[in-house]
Amino acid sequence: MSGNRTVRRAALAAALSALAVTAPAGSGAAAASAPAPAGDQADVPTRSGSTESAVDRVADFYGSYLDAVRDDEGRGALAEALRAHYLTPELRAHLANWERREHADGVLRAQDSPRAWRVTYNDSAMGRAWTRVRLTFGSAEHPRHTQLLVTSDLNTLRITDIQPDTGK
Repeated sequence: MSGNRTVRRAALAAALSALAVTAPAGSGAAAASAPAPAGDQADVPTRSGSTESAVDRVADFYGSYLDAVRDDEGRGALAEALRAHYLTPELRAHLANWERREHADGVLRAQDSPRAWRVTYNDSAMGRAWTRVRLTFGSAEHPRHTQLLVTSDLNTLRITDIQPDTGK
């Protein structure tokens, strides 16, 4: 059991490291590699977060998960480790049933991998937080969006539900 925990921690650390160095969506290679001139710091993309924020945890999960899915060309060991770390066992079981039925990734509610994601706070009450996740598929010229409503437990910060967001 200790070995399994070590593997999960290593996979999580790798995923979070990948997230920390990932260039922002839509930026070109030149923009990612060239430092900003002094005095032009307002244009430099910044990422931050809090270990106590359910919204940040959802954003961390989706950023890491998309990297893992795209890098592993499907659901590999890292994607499974991220699911084990961020999602409740009940949600993982529910997603496994959904995925068998729909032949798609339940976290993404899609067969393809999105090229971008955006996470926005929606609401919180009774020990839960709801976050809207917008996934962007297709090209920059012809983007398609999927909206998800993600529920998190405010005590554990683990994701307890992922559903299509029908309210706009």
